[in-house]
Amino acid sequence: MTHHFDICIRGGGIVGHTLALLLARDRLRVALVAQAPASPVTAGPDVRAYALNAKSKALLESVRCWPDAEHATAVTTMQVKGDDGGEVNFDAAELAVPALTWIVDVPTLEAQLADAVRFQPQIEVLTTPPAATLTVVCEGKASRTRAELGVEFNVARYPQHAIATRLTCEHGHAQMARQWFTPGEILAFLPLDGAQGKTVGIVWSVQENRVQDLLDASEEDFCAELGQISGNCLGQLQLCSVRSAWPLQSAQASRWIGSTAGQAWALAGDAAHNVHPLAGQGLNLGLGDVAELARILHGRAYWRPVSDHKLLRQYERARRTEVSATGLAMDGLQQLFSRNGDTWQTLRNWGMTGFEHSGLAKDWAARYAMGL
Repeated sequence: MTHHFDICIRGGGIVGHTLALLLARDRLRVALVAQAPASPVTAGPDVRAYALNAKSKALLESVRCWPDAEHATAVTTMQVKGDDGGEVNFDAAELAVPALTWIVDVPTLEAQLADAVRFQPQIEVLTTPPAATLTVVCEGKASRTRAELGVEFNVARYPQHAIATRLTCEHGHAQMARQWFTPGEILAFLPLDGAQGKTVGIVWSVQENRVQDLLDASEEDFCAELGQISGNCLGQLQLCSVRSAWPLQSAQASRWIGSTAGQAWALAGDAAHNVHPLAGQGLNLGLGDVAELARILHGRAYWRPVSDHKLLRQYERARRTEVSATGLAMDGLQQLFSRNGDTWQTLRNWGMTGFEHSGLAKDWAARYAMGL
């Protein structure tokens, strides 16, 4: 028997699964082509952890897929240090919010989403794309469907790779996220395993000519360098997972919506845009895409099909604005901290110190990052 679908979602990662669950609530018939997006990391266990803001948390809670406190660690304070004394601190208590962000274990979240989809009768998980009124592409930055549609993906590559792994620390992380800017590189410690945890996920943006040496370094040498950069703030460090790496880039699709051979389509998540991970906004932007698309389709007039060009243009305009602004901000910070020389070092650390004491501007930036 041939089934007709309202929506075909290509890509079975977090963004694709969330969109499927949101659309199914409106009784739309959804096909989820569940090949996961191409992972940016090298082969091995998944060590990824995402920083999700309050808006993303509320979205995932609405589809009953928010992990428990052990797998979604609330960040109550954040400390960012420059390379010459500059420092910025954020505190959830001062902002009167329960957390600045949450560090979420990726495998746990993916498993919960998959379970929710399995029990949703409006969603059918398939291995090949069926005919549908609208196709939404959520395949990740290496999307094959985007290429088949002839959409240009404008990529600017950074001279950096990200290295991700997990560490067991001598001291508890106290729910603090920490970040260090060093010349040309950025190191982040992300608290894991709940409020009392002693595990951190690291994302270390390093110069590409150092990547292989760091991946091949002994555990002792690798942890010793991390300890030196971090000032041994968490005591002795020990690797508790593999090290993975991927190249960093900023990118945006030239078109987010369209119609090819009579088939309407839209892009979402990393298939539409990539940003530098220094502020942890990548998945927040992707979830923002699917929240906006689902909102627009939910509110459409009864006579408009889900493929209506006016609706899709509304989605594209709304999301391009936020994504472009965030991308420019991330790119600007990356460029500022990648420049060598005493003048640049003095300028950026002076800027950090000024921002730390900027009052309302600092509060606004924090609330914007939190999705508030």
